[in-house]
Amino acid sequence: MDAQFLQSAEFIDSNSVNIRDFAEETVRTSPSHHDKAIALYYRVRDGIRYTPYLDFGDPEIYRASTVLHAGYGFCISKASLLAACGRAVGIPSRVGFADVKNHLNTPRLREMNGGDLMRWHAFTEFYLHGIWVKSTPAFNQELCTRFRVKPLEFNGREDSIFHPFDADQRKHMEYVHERGSFADIPYAAIINTYKRYSPKLLGNNSGGDFGAEAEEV
Repeated sequence: MDAQFLQSAEFIDSNSVNIRDFAEETVRTSPSHHDKAIALYYRVRDGIRYTPYLDFGDPEIYRASTVLHAGYGFCISKASLLAACGRAVGIPSRVGFADVKNHLNTPRLREMNGGDLMRWHAFTEFYLHGIWVKSTPAFNQELCTRFRVKPLEFNGREDSIFHPFDADQRKHMEYVHERGSFADIPYAAIINTYKRYSPKLLGNNSGGDFGAEAEEV
């Protein structure tokens, strides 16, 4: 196992005091890496609010310790935080990325993104039971309820990625292109992609309640 998946990094800053305290408090009754990964997944999934209305050019929204302090973030933010928490309690962790077609986008986000192809969608990978297992903590349960999307569960043994259909059997998420796995957030590559395809995501910090827009889809 490559040591970099246990080490603190620029964005996955697992040595930060708030990360270590948060992670250790979350897993204090969990005896194994398997149980710790599950506990961390649900704490980050539901304890950190999802919002895409951030300045995607700001490096701080990708930094795990900043995300934890803020209490909100988007998919990359939350994947970074979950990976940092995993490393903080000794679980090898990394972040993975894919381009996904989001069929349940809102009009506002679609306009900002330049369409419904969401590039650099992120998830966390834990090394458990001798394999890398994917977990996607992006959408908290309250948000899923509003959008009538099944919240993703994680059992520590099987990949947990977005469902292809929502609760009404409408297309929800389609994985289009895998971008690979990384020991830290590839910030420069992500920003270059946004500059080319989704420039309105950069410099934007208009705020708003993404969940309240569920009735528009």
